[in-house]
Amino acid sequence: MSSTALSRPRPRPFTDPVPPRGGDTHRRRAGRPHLLAVLFFAAYAALSVSKHLQLRSTGYDLGIFEQASRAYAHLRVPVSELKGAGYNLLGDHFHPILATLAPLYRLFPTPLTLLTAQAALLALSVIPVTRLAIRTTTPRLGTAIGIAYGLSWGLQKTVAFDFHEIAFAVPLVACCLERLALRRWRSAAAWALPLVLVKEDLPLTVAAIGLYILLCGRRRLGTAVLTYGVLSGLLIVLVVIPAFNPDGHYDYLHTATQAAGDPLTRLLLPPQKLGTLLALLAPTAFLALRSPLVLLALPTLAWRFWSTNPAYWGLDYHYSAVLMPIVFLAFADALGRLNRSGLVTRAVAVSVAASLLALPFLPLRDLAGPAWRPSPWAGPAREVMAAVPDGAEIGAVNYLAPQLTSRAHVYRFPQVLDNGTKPQWLLISDPARGGMPDFPWELPRLPDIPSLGYRLVMERSGIQLYRLADR
Repeated sequence: MSSTALSRPRPRPFTDPVPPRGGDTHRRRAGRPHLLAVLFFAAYAALSVSKHLQLRSTGYDLGIFEQASRAYAHLRVPVSELKGAGYNLLGDHFHPILATLAPLYRLFPTPLTLLTAQAALLALSVIPVTRLAIRTTTPRLGTAIGIAYGLSWGLQKTVAFDFHEIAFAVPLVACCLERLALRRWRSAAAWALPLVLVKEDLPLTVAAIGLYILLCGRRRLGTAVLTYGVLSGLLIVLVVIPAFNPDGHYDYLHTATQAAGDPLTRLLLPPQKLGTLLALLAPTAFLALRSPLVLLALPTLAWRFWSTNPAYWGLDYHYSAVLMPIVFLAFADALGRLNRSGLVTRAVAVSVAASLLALPFLPLRDLAGPAWRPSPWAGPAREVMAAVPDGAEIGAVNYLAPQLTSRAHVYRFPQVLDNGTKPQWLLISDPARGGMPDFPWELPRLPDIPSLGYRLVMERSGIQLYRLADR
């Protein structure tokens, strides 16, 4: 073989490795990604804890997840009375990774444990995002990208809406994609594998990661991860969840199989879906599209937009949390592919500016004041709840349910009135008597309480505690 043939460049793989710009170790230290993570942990924890103390957390979903964590902590199956008497949550969604919180919850049996753990998990994802951004740009620009990521709307919405298992996926995805960008295939695969234990839709993302590795030239590893994602997803949705579900099926499958027009229209319309895409890409100045890593957002976007449930289409709740590290790591990867430092600086400036301009409309704004204002109902509600004995069975309205799930068997009001459980206690809030606002489905059932055999035993500022009269 001639020397010319030996020196001939090899064909480029699916993606090129991220080139370090200068001293890699020095730059990572200069950016202080760990310090950023600590700062965002403090902000996230302050927001979520203050919301709970102000009675702005809910039984759906903080109370549900606390009941599961409480069960795991006592080595029981994850039954949630808020979902229904004897309802095993593994028959609703597949999230056995929650069991990892059991030792911590056993030591600190309070919903604040879950909220603090979620803040820590989300903040941890700042480290790989900032670290890669520093590697592909400069310490200052990389740190700025880390700040923009920490302020991203998807993470803020997640922090503001109780606790969810998806918090575990965010650092796992972030670490996996950082390794993919650095072409550390085995490490990337190792970070991807636990995702199937977080929620039943994430095997799709694992399969996409396997396909990515395969297309990058690591065929055996990529095929193994792809196969693992596909088979585990099918097993979870078709076998495991139905085995625990009281009706013997996966409740959310109908939103995927239900017919709703032609596929393209279903995926792209109504315009709310396009608005979500714009909101995802705008903080990266749309440069995330220059990196193949952004393709790993497609599985999550596909199932959300394909669903007939409008709650999945927009910007609210926790559904976009796992997309944030994908688009920002794709952004950092794309910046490493640019040879024009001026364009890199302008793109980062746009990213930071977009995050700061959006901040007044996002939950972290409350840390400037509202988060520290006590709720007028918090004191009276705690005085009323103190009269509920530990271990009692109680039906509670959505805003008050998570205040009791650490020490009582809490059922959802008003559903508990109709399912034959008939708990000894009821805890409600009556806005007509000065109580905190209720959800629309709760108000019509308030007048029915006395006729069902309950008598009022305590009331403070419209927060009412009823007890079953014949017990």
